[in-house]
Amino acid sequence: MLTHAQIWTALDRLAERAGLSPSGLARRAGLDPTTFNKSKRITSDGRERWPSTESVAKALAATGTAIDTFVQFIEDTERAAKAVPLLGFAEAGAGGYFDDGGFPVGKGWDEVGLPCVNDEHAYALEISGDSMKPAYRDGDVIVVSPGTPIRRGDRVVVKTRDGEVMVKELKRRTARTIELQSLNPSHANRTLPASEVEWIARIVWASQ
Repeated sequence: MLTHAQIWTALDRLAERAGLSPSGLARRAGLDPTTFNKSKRITSDGRERWPSTESVAKALAATGTAIDTFVQFIEDTERAAKAVPLLGFAEAGAGGYFDDGGFPVGKGWDEVGLPCVNDEHAYALEISGDSMKPAYRDGDVIVVSPGTPIRRGDRVVVKTRDGEVMVKELKRRTARTIELQSLNPSHANRTLPASEVEWIARIVWASQ
């Protein structure tokens, strides 16, 4: 017998797999952004509210997920929330927080809980300012996975050897250059020599 918690947990895992928050998943599916929010899962009089079949179907279509994968999310009850290191984005360019491979090290990190990410080196950055709008807003938290393969079109965090840290979309990567698309249309795209990039890591989740 399916339970209320299983269905909602499966939707949370679907969002996580797509690198989205529940509200981000709802937006991508063309639904009201609050459709999958935790506040919508219980009615004002304390009754359990279930997601509609239509909203689940739209979420699956929007993420290109097969129904059997969603069933696996329902059946997988062993996964637990994980705490990852959290750092303010403005601090990320300073020395001492990352090793040469872009993995989190040193002191000064806080922690944030989130659905499980299959990378023991994953960490979170808290966005400051509005330079990344509309993709990310001030106060949003992004989770970065240094161990996840990067493909064209992925959103990434890039750190240069000069200490500049930026969030962009990867357009193209060759042995010599890295081409980056800005998430904010008012900011220019960037093309960096590969030799000037200290590390690049994929964003796998965001608290939007």
